[in-house]
Amino acid sequence: MTYTRYAIYYTPPPGRFAELGARWLGWDIAKGQPVGTPDLDIVATPRRYGFHATLKAPFFLVDGVTEDDLICAFRDLAQNLAPVALEGLEVRRLGGFVALVPFGNTDALQSLAADCVTRLDPFRAPLSEAERLRKTKPHMTQAHRQNLEQWGYAHVMDSFRFHMTLSGPLPKDIRDRVMTQAEAHFAPAQIAPLTIATITLVGERADGTFKSIEQARLRDPQTGAAI
Repeated sequence: MTYTRYAIYYTPPPGRFAELGARWLGWDIAKGQPVGTPDLDIVATPRRYGFHATLKAPFFLVDGVTEDDLICAFRDLAQNLAPVALEGLEVRRLGGFVALVPFGNTDALQSLAADCVTRLDPFRAPLSEAERLRKTKPHMTQAHRQNLEQWGYAHVMDSFRFHMTLSGPLPKDIRDRVMTQAEAHFAPAQIAPLTIATITLVGERADGTFKSIEQARLRDPQTGAAI
């Protein structure tokens, strides 16, 4: 299959957490197909991306690089990243939307995301002028603008915040209700504590939906084995 853009995500490995996330959004990113009966008034915006946390934002391949080249580099990257143990994830409001975000120390997670951004950046095509205009927002800080120019995305490095989006922008009067629904929905999943032990290469299809291409296990830093 030919994809228009590629990205590096954290997506949960097969299991209860992945199933609950897919059903909440109504999109199974592993299979690249609809699932369940989601509340589209809540999830229409994030649905096409699938249940994930962005580590390296969607990008076009630079000229002369193939998908196979990217897959090889992705596998090599996973071989050189240590798993990250988190105290857990919890439902929070981020601005006007709802997401699962980590609590406790996230320094190792910040480092993992930075490695994904930098090590695969040679495969990213420079931003077109249309992309630059679309991604430049009036409220952006100088750091955001510098990140956009250097890495193709504003929310990286010190501006990165790991989150698994559960909604689009919500009216104020329903945010608390959606949070309560999300907390109940994800209660059966084991997300406290949680170990980030995989990364996923995903592709954007012509219709704008995202599908997993390959999920790779990270290496145990002491034994060198995948966990």
